Amino acid sequence: MRSVGRFTVSGFSMPELVIVIVVASVVAVSVIPKFDTALGLRDDAWRDQVLAALRYGQKSAVAHRRLVCVTVNSTSLSLRIASANPASSCNSDLRGPEGSAVFATNGDSSSTTAVAPAGVIYFQPDGRATSDGAGTTVSSRTVSMSGVSSITVNGETGYVQ
Repeated sequence: MRSVGRFTVSGFSMPELVIVIVVASVVAVSVIPKFDTALGLRDDAWRDQVLAALRYGQKSAVAHRRLVCVTVNSTSLSLRIASANPASSCNSDLRGPEGSAVFATNGDSSSTTAVAPAGVIYFQPDGRATSDGAGTTVSSRTVSMSGVSSITVNGETGYVQ
């Protein structure tokens, strides 16, 4: 603070402002890459949830000797199971960790998740992955997600990797 005539002037001097800007810049440069890492971990967690749910669906089909239907979209993955065998459609929810048919949820609505070829993945009682509930067309699938490596479902064996 200094006095100029009858008035008192207060504030920061130019060197103080420059020092604050330099310190803020250094902090920003060191912290911003860590945010990218945190966002990458969120993408990895979504991939891991999808991978685990697909494996669970395939193993459940074999263990219960029932058709299991897997529906994947950008923000969730759900599983349904047929109540009888043989079946060409799934009519009951396969309960997930939270008691619902939704096994995996993605909190990042801006990320993209796609199944190629598109459509429901049907795990047959023998473990194969097909594009129809009747099991006539074996279909290998790829689940692609933004920011992480894709997941492959082998049609002949149902193996998820």
